[in-house]
Amino acid sequence: MNGILPIWKPAGWTSHDVVAKCRRLLRTKRIGHAGTLDPMVTGVLPLCIGPATRFVEYLQEMPKEYEAVLQFGVATDTQDLTGETIERVDKVEIGEERLLETLLSFVGEIRQLPPMYSAVKVDGKRLYELAREGKTVERKPRQATIHELELLEADLRPDHPRIRFRVLCSKGTYIRTLCVDIGEKLGVPAAMAELTRTLSAGFRREDCVTLEELEALREEGAEASRLLAADRSLSGIPAFTAAVPAVRQALQGRRIPLDWLDGTAPASGMLRLYSQGGLFAGLFEAEPEDGMLKPVKVFARPEEV
Repeated sequence: MNGILPIWKPAGWTSHDVVAKCRRLLRTKRIGHAGTLDPMVTGVLPLCIGPATRFVEYLQEMPKEYEAVLQFGVATDTQDLTGETIERVDKVEIGEERLLETLLSFVGEIRQLPPMYSAVKVDGKRLYELAREGKTVERKPRQATIHELELLEADLRPDHPRIRFRVLCSKGTYIRTLCVDIGEKLGVPAAMAELTRTLSAGFRREDCVTLEELEALREEGAEASRLLAADRSLSGIPAFTAAVPAVRQALQGRRIPLDWLDGTAPASGMLRLYSQGGLFAGLFEAEPEDGMLKPVKVFARPEEV
């Protein structure tokens, strides 16, 4: 099996649980996921199957979109409502105009302090392992990018208001921490109440299959029918074609001149290479020093061209 299978992850499952389940259903061990989701989080979890696992690192780098529910008036040790309450206020009063201004202030480059309940390693140990031991260690802020942040709903009347917002962000953004930081800027404790990932590696809900649907397909012997082509999620990388002899040479792991490509290729950077017949050869990198194209991730065999 070879391709990408976007799964709609249910709440209560770890990303590792989903991979283990799919390994059994698809009868293959070679599966990797493109971005961990916490157990409480639902949403798009792209799985790379077979040779497509070689592209996991590129899928992980792509922007992700989430819908989050933020609860004002309470703070927890995990930054979401699954944790122990560490701060609580009786009543929160926030005006909508001030709320909107605060949300928009987070668009652009931001710096976040990784939460203690995260998979970041410090001195060889995961932060969540240290947190479970009751330890807090010094962490270095990390840079993230918020491309878009949109308020979807706001119920500001209760003593503990809730809002729902959509955020398009870079890899490595902690939405739990973003919720806490929004509250901090407004001067009130806050925690994430719900989170759904609505976009990952270019895939949305309509591209996904649930574990129940995959199990039904397995019983019908049609489990491979929902696999998507590995190069579909690489659309952000420019594509070029070349004649069969050039592609065959590239698939042998040899560099080829950039002027062998059809059209004007970039002098540097990554590109997707296809045969003129449409076969995806893999990812290649243009080398500006000598005008050559070198293989990075070869995806086909020379005899397939």
